[in-house]
Amino acid sequence: MRLFRTKAGFVVERKGWYFSVDGEGWDLLLAQDDLRGALSALIEGRESSAGFDAAELLAPIGRQEVWAAGVTYYRSRGARMEESKDAGGGSFYDRVYSAERPELFFKSTASRTVGTGGKVRIRGDATWSVPEPELTLLVSAAGRITGYTIGNDMSSRDIEGENPLYLPQAKVYSGSCALGPGILVSEEPLPASTEISIEILRQGRVEFVGKVALTELKRDPQTLVEYLFRDNEFPQGCFLMTGTGIVPPSTFTLASGDLIRITIEPIGTLENEVA
Repeated sequence: MRLFRTKAGFVVERKGWYFSVDGEGWDLLLAQDDLRGALSALIEGRESSAGFDAAELLAPIGRQEVWAAGVTYYRSRGARMEESKDAGGGSFYDRVYSAERPELFFKSTASRTVGTGGKVRIRGDATWSVPEPELTLLVSAAGRITGYTIGNDMSSRDIEGENPLYLPQAKVYSGSCALGPGILVSEEPLPASTEISIEILRQGRVEFVGKVALTELKRDPQTLVEYLFRDNEFPQGCFLMTGTGIVPPSTFTLASGDLIRITIEPIGTLENEVA
């Protein structure tokens, strides 16, 4: 079952059939522990439709915050150590990778987040910008993982590498986050064999491709959620990006007009142009 937020309202897809949902607020839905059950009850007895226009899709976020986990893949550990070695911060990331406590940081609000088809941004004062494709968890108000979506954690690697304390500036700015296309609502974890893939096109030519399987994810998603909810409350639920295992080479930086496609089956594809 998948849940989409569109300009015309909410749409539930189940086994290839689409159902328009009304009478429930988005935030109320996403805060629930039994999201699948709530959606099943809402579409019971409703007539299905042919679907919706992809251009109508909105980012699947209301009043939720977006948080992110860092250094959860070995590739991410190496990239962070490389970019910060001149600033003396390289050993920080090696320690975080092996520590019991994960790195967690605030990433975005709805106003800074775009959906599929929207435009992500790169900072005007950055010289080295990359997308970070990530499996993103939907977490209920009580801390239960109820769904999955695709996230793009846009990052300014030169700013982050200059000093680890600059991480918020490298990560949090207008258009720095993309979520979508919708939410895969599932009570079961995604199989470890699930792959995250990315393709970046520039003027129609492929500039970079990469993929990684969830087998490479070092941190258990439920453990990440447990740390996030320590002494913290999310009344409308929240989204948690689980980190990236795909990092373009140091010679690559995003440019205006680039097209970023991130795919995770069976969630779908998140596609964004760089503004």
